[in-house]
Amino acid sequence: MTRPRTLVAAAAAASLTIGVLATGSAAVAAPPPAASSVVTRAALAPALVAGRGADVAFLEQEAENAVTDGTVIGGGRDAYTIEAEASGRKAVKLLPGQYVEFTLPAAANAITVRYSIPDSPTGGGLTAPLAVRAGSQKATLTMTSQYAYLYNQYPFSNDPQADLLHTDWWITECQCVPQFTTPVPEIAKPFRPMKFYDEERLPLGRTHQAGEKIRLTAPAGVAWTVIDLIDTEKVGLPYVKLVASNVLLFGADPTGRMDSAPAIEKAIAFAKKNRLTVYIPPGTYRVDRHIVVDGVTIQGAGSWYTTIKGAQVALATPAADGSVHTGVGFYGKDAAAGGSSNVHLSGFAIQGDVRERIDTDQVNGIGGAFHDSSFTGLYIQHTKVGMWFDGPMSNVTVADNIIVDQIADGLNFHIGVTDSVARNNFVRNSGDDGLAMWAESRGGTTPTNARNVFDHNTVQTPTLANGIAIYGGTDNTVSNNLVADTIREGSALHAGSRFGAHPFGGTLTFQDNTTVRAGTFELNWRIGLGSLWIYALEGSISGIRVTGDRYLDSTYNAILMVADFPVKDLYTISDVAFKDVQVDGTGTSVLSGRVAGGASFQNVDARNVGAVGINNCGSFHFTPSGSEFAVTDLGGNDGGGTTGPWMASWELPNTITCDDRPPVVVPPAPSAW
Repeated sequence: MTRPRTLVAAAAAASLTIGVLATGSAAVAAPPPAASSVVTRAALAPALVAGRGADVAFLEQEAENAVTDGTVIGGGRDAYTIEAEASGRKAVKLLPGQYVEFTLPAAANAITVRYSIPDSPTGGGLTAPLAVRAGSQKATLTMTSQYAYLYNQYPFSNDPQADLLHTDWWITECQCVPQFTTPVPEIAKPFRPMKFYDEERLPLGRTHQAGEKIRLTAPAGVAWTVIDLIDTEKVGLPYVKLVASNVLLFGADPTGRMDSAPAIEKAIAFAKKNRLTVYIPPGTYRVDRHIVVDGVTIQGAGSWYTTIKGAQVALATPAADGSVHTGVGFYGKDAAAGGSSNVHLSGFAIQGDVRERIDTDQVNGIGGAFHDSSFTGLYIQHTKVGMWFDGPMSNVTVADNIIVDQIADGLNFHIGVTDSVARNNFVRNSGDDGLAMWAESRGGTTPTNARNVFDHNTVQTPTLANGIAIYGGTDNTVSNNLVADTIREGSALHAGSRFGAHPFGGTLTFQDNTTVRAGTFELNWRIGLGSLWIYALEGSISGIRVTGDRYLDSTYNAILMVADFPVKDLYTISDVAFKDVQVDGTGTSVLSGRVAGGASFQNVDARNVGAVGINNCGSFHFTPSGSEFAVTDLGGNDGGGTTGPWMASWELPNTITCDDRPPVVVPPAPSAW
């Protein structure tokens, strides 16, 4: 169900109780006590990202800016390290009894804590209490690593001592294919640990005023606790709907002890017959399977009050779609049956129990096909994918949701999704692309994605792949988004002819997006990617327009355009236009061209560029007439870095400046332009 991740050949959670490659990482001294709280967005000053990303109800505070007797860790961006997966690439490590203390920037009655604790020695996770003191009030938040810690090769293992899952795959650590190596090299275990963090929400029971302290103290029962950040929020009163099909009247259990799925389905049937809304009052309702919805509106009391929660259940025999488990989720009818229509879900949380990645499993928070439907104000955690839509389908709105701690994607518009929008959603700690449009062709038997929009969303710390990815499709738009801290095998913004997708058609628009600390080290190619990565793997790409984007603190390149080496003479990237773009800080270049084709640039300003502005390798034929990739200067391209102007006259139009692996120069922190 989720797309397979192909191997690229080398060219050479929890309950609560109230009452390597760019830079190294190292522990540093804790900061001096802060006089006041420091509010950030994606670990940046909010002014640097004004107007970009989701408008959320909470205020973010990074632990490294708080008062602590622990140790600030981080600065490095190496994959498979706890520092790299932290927001802003820094966090605070606490030993038992140590604390981190935040000052409330505004009145709040609820907090969210993003944390990490160790895995159990054999996998499966630990639980531990985190002491919370808010003003004079004391509470306990139960941390768990049961939903964290994956190891090994795709699709990963929960066992830290597992042998390689694919001995026939190229392993960059040994630069070999183990099954063809004699003797087989010893691979250190645990191999490639990842997904270190989880988060938990805690209602405080009363409102605390700005200036009060929130202190988190590490428990004695675990060796260490890492606190990444807290989000503080003043949650409003629960929503009440009196004239409705109330699930309590049909036997739903708000204590979570009994299965509420049959009662919710009875409430849905009654609502449809009597043209009512289904209302789910405050409480936790156990649902261990899919609830199929069609032609119905379901409202909860708010995602802090109404929770639909379920265990993952093994099926006695695999389902027709290949699933071997089921779990909590709201699903539309299959696209082959026409999908569901006029479904509107809002105001509740969906919490799953998914701890391993099985791509055939349908264990998503929202799934299936929908038309003329909306999904708003939901909080989705610990499912495989927050929302995975299998079209064809049309006119769907996904807005104002929080999707966190997923095993795979945050959201995916998959197969023939048209005229739909994902707006003002917040995605953190997805296990694959944060937001994706995948126009899978299936041999030309399916329609393409078209005219969809991803607008004003925030994506932070996807542990694999990209922040926002577009795989084929026609006339789609990615605008006003904020993407931060991509970690492994991906970029903040990505356009790829990959995974059997339809070709790109019409215009793909990237407009007014901001990325920060993005672009990872590609393990197989052993090169740095870009904050924007355009990738021709299965076909040529053209018709991309990039306007108003800001690429801040790119780990390697701001922009990478590349064809996979085996197909470099088959596919091109052309008719790509950049206008009114700002680049503030690159570890290497503004543009790395590793493909035939070309792009134009107008009013692209850059500063703090770590290497030659244009690293032009073309398609690696190094012809006497220059590179096969041409750069067109339309004027106004100013600024540069360590080697001078980023777009120098001597680089144009196609001077070969190829440096396969330039040294990384860490730029200063982004600042106001």
